[in-house]
Amino acid sequence: MRILVTNDDGIDSIGLHVLARAMRQFGEVVVAAPDQEYSGASAAIGAIHLMQPEVHRRSIDGMSEVWAVSGPPALCVFFARLGLFGAPFDLVVSGINPGANVGRSVYHSGTVGAAITARNGGVTGIAISQAVSGFGVEGQGWDDAIKDQQWDSAAIVAQVAVRGWIESGVTEPAAINVNVPNLPVERIAGWRRTDVGMAIPRAMSTATMEPKEGHANSFYVRMAWGEELKLDSTTDGGTVEDGLVSVTYLNRFHDSEHPVADSVHAQFDLLLQGANSFHS
Repeated sequence: MRILVTNDDGIDSIGLHVLARAMRQFGEVVVAAPDQEYSGASAAIGAIHLMQPEVHRRSIDGMSEVWAVSGPPALCVFFARLGLFGAPFDLVVSGINPGANVGRSVYHSGTVGAAITARNGGVTGIAISQAVSGFGVEGQGWDDAIKDQQWDSAAIVAQVAVRGWIESGVTEPAAINVNVPNLPVERIAGWRRTDVGMAIPRAMSTATMEPKEGHANSFYVRMAWGEELKLDSTTDGGTVEDGLVSVTYLNRFHDSEHPVADSVHAQFDLLLQGANSFHS
């Protein structure tokens, strides 16, 4: 099996490195990620009629093939589909994003955008995001907030999710959005299948213009953030706040009785019923 690992936080992100190494047990792993941060890029590929994309070899401990791409994560997936990084990929795994991609942030997330781009190209994409315990807004985590990030917990959950997809035998491509609490793995309470909610844990509340001194008709945009919200436990965001992993299927089918969804769900249930923890 060939797995492409990407993200929207850039090639130097710790979460990317931890996730890439966690995927090695499943087969050949190639990392192709943006050369800089592209948080909030969604499934954008950029103005490819104007830009001249570049790729550069990079290194990550334990990984044999690593590429930095001068473009957003969806473009990394696009290039992979076109054969830029060799033979076709069987799976795309995106993350680990510091900051839960739940509620409306799902629609803006570059992490999720990579998974959706994979699915639209006929390959299953799994997005892995993790809540931050400090200050995070709109699905993004500030540097100071991720100092105590439990990356290994998210990596173990990613392994369980990927193993569930493999063992299900499902061939129809899916986009699966997985959100993990920032907790030691033994303190994660379980899993819940969820739909995309509307609210997010903390949102941008205001945006105002402040004149830019010495520049006529130019303004800085000053943003302010709202208070943290307590989200409904039935939503993706509320599930993570309750200490559970949220698993959301962003597929073209919406019927919970669809045989493909049913097969994937059953496999996750079997995995979870067979263990008291998320240790792989």
